[in-house]
Amino acid sequence: MRRLPASTRLAFFALPMTAAFRIRRATFADLPRLLALERSAFTTDHLSSRQYRHHLGNASAEVLAAFDGSGLLGKAVVFFRRGSDIARLYSIAVAERARGRGIGEALLEAAEARARARGAGRMRLEVRQDNRSAMRLYERRGYVRFGMRSAYYEDGADAWRYEKKLGLRADGGIASC
Repeated sequence: MRRLPASTRLAFFALPMTAAFRIRRATFADLPRLLALERSAFTTDHLSSRQYRHHLGNASAEVLAAFDGSGLLGKAVVFFRRGSDIARLYSIAVAERARGRGIGEALLEAAEARARARGAGRMRLEVRQDNRSAMRLYERRGYVRFGMRSAYYEDGADAWRYEKKLGLRADGGIASC
């Protein structure tokens, strides 16, 4: 696996001490837990073991994982395309037992920070039109709905498309972890 330059590596994501979890890049050792979360969080459109292995070893993707002492709490998969200023949040999920702890928002924030660190000026995503809690999170974090995709999911469900312009830090620099 190719190592990324130090400037693009994910540092531990700073969270309040009360959060009691940390976010880091997932590794191949996390694969069984990622697959279990994938199956429990989604009824369709599961990422396969093969897809995860590809994303874990590919410089154009980052798989972020939230952990505490009990194990994997959530994950986010972000794609990057060379020559594009758009990063794509491909998938985000939080384990049922961990919902309501701010893990989804922390994963989204970490994904945005990684996108900024890699030079992306925008983040895009798709979300099922019936996933109101995810839409509330995205809109609260500054995402704007800009389109739809008909029959986007395996079960024929439609998706809304969202985009966020990734801002700068207060000091004018690119925000990162």
